[in-house]
Amino acid sequence: MTATATDTTGASGSATFGWTVSGGGGSACQVVYTTTSQWPGGFTANITITNTGSAALSGWTLKFTFPGDQHITNAWNGTASQTGGNVTIANASYNGTIAAGGSTSVGFQGTWTSSDAAPTAFTLNGGNCTT
Repeated sequence: MTATATDTTGASGSATFGWTVSGGGGSACQVVYTTTSQWPGGFTANITITNTGSAALSGWTLKFTFPGDQHITNAWNGTASQTGGNVTIANASYNGTIAAGGSTSVGFQGTWTSSDAAPTAFTLNGGNCTT
């Protein structure tokens, strides 16, 4: 692309350049959500995050939305926060890097009243993950 600018005196100049547009952040990932235990009003779950990209991830944040009325009461291998059905889990200090082709797991315990349906869509660092 060439851009040309002219000032108020009539002097002008131009520059030729190119640019690369890449996706809006995120990473290549696969997520597997497994309900490991369930009882009336409660459950435990495990999420395995696999880095399917060609470079290591350094620092990660996983986001998803519960389709039911679940609420996380405690988590391990990550720091979980929840607003309504929207959940954010950030890496722990010891699992913040996921090597290319590598994986890590997080888990949590929670409560539910009428539905413990599993989430079906996940993002990691803003990029959509396969399930």
